Amino acid sequence: MEEGRVISDAELRTVIRAATRAPSSHNTQPWFFTFDDDSISVYADRLRSLPANDPFDRELTLSCGAALLNLRVRLAALGFEAAPELLPDGPRSDLMARVQLEAADREKAVREAHLAAGIEERRTTRGGFTEAAPDAELVERMEDAAAAEGAWLEVVSGRPEREALSELIATGDQRQFADPTWRRELASWLHPRRSGDGLALPGFSRPIAKLVVSAFDLGKTTGRKDARLADDAPCMLVLGTDLDLDEDWLKAGQALQRSLLVAAREGVQAGYLNQPCQVSDLRPRLRALLAHDGHAQVVMRIGYPDSKVDPSPRRDVDQVLQRDFRVTSRFS
Repeated sequence: MEEGRVISDAELRTVIRAATRAPSSHNTQPWFFTFDDDSISVYADRLRSLPANDPFDRELTLSCGAALLNLRVRLAALGFEAAPELLPDGPRSDLMARVQLEAADREKAVREAHLAAGIEERRTTRGGFTEAAPDAELVERMEDAAAAEGAWLEVVSGRPEREALSELIATGDQRQFADPTWRRELASWLHPRRSGDGLALPGFSRPIAKLVVSAFDLGKTTGRKDARLADDAPCMLVLGTDLDLDEDWLKAGQALQRSLLVAAREGVQAGYLNQPCQVSDLRPRLRALLAHDGHAQVVMRIGYPDSKVDPSPRRDVDQVLQRDFRVTSRFS
């Protein structure tokens, strides 16, 4: 290890690989990382933004927050203190966070490190769940995990609320698919698994799928399918924050990932139905269904998958770890 550095190359690669296991919209993986002798920085890669699906980069920022949480947990497992400085260059900068590397308090390190195994166990599922509902105690621990990162997690349990949520999801699908620009953007992220990113499809079906998605309004069909997924889910959750600024989105991403790691350790996985958060005029209607004041950031269903869920493809560490990097904000 070079003089002055506190983390070896092997440890650094382990940490960055863990960070890349975070979820992201369309599996865009909109992040990259830099390091110096005693810190690691997380940047937004806005070339991987989704202007139609995510015009304000809210979900992009959430994704970077989820990657940051994984990075923190993996650093803790290696014995490092990993308290991040969020948005050190301000809310409009591409620099999402800087993590200073110091020796961790042993008790805190152990407390954080136990989640590290969940990084590889976590999956995003688009399939069904078994009928078994997650234990109430586990859901409570997920709520505590979200609260520890400055967010809230609410179970949508009443029948009228569940039905209204399913309706919002279906309406969101119809609104999104009615937009040709949105459809083309979605189609552009249907990638072969070997690409390491995007929504992986087998090579023989991908050209047809891209054509169908981009050319046809599938909103009603997709809406019925997604509403059924919500109706059948053992548990529906909404994660939110009190405010709705860049820092809150980063906190929400960390809260999401911490709660997902808690769940993954128990075999519980999540699938996302974020349409009511993505379509701007549906967000107030979603808020009206909830007991919490504030701003909904993520809608997800959780449960025990009824079939094997493969991990989504990821880019190699060398594609996201940059050395001797200089950056200026795209807004400057």
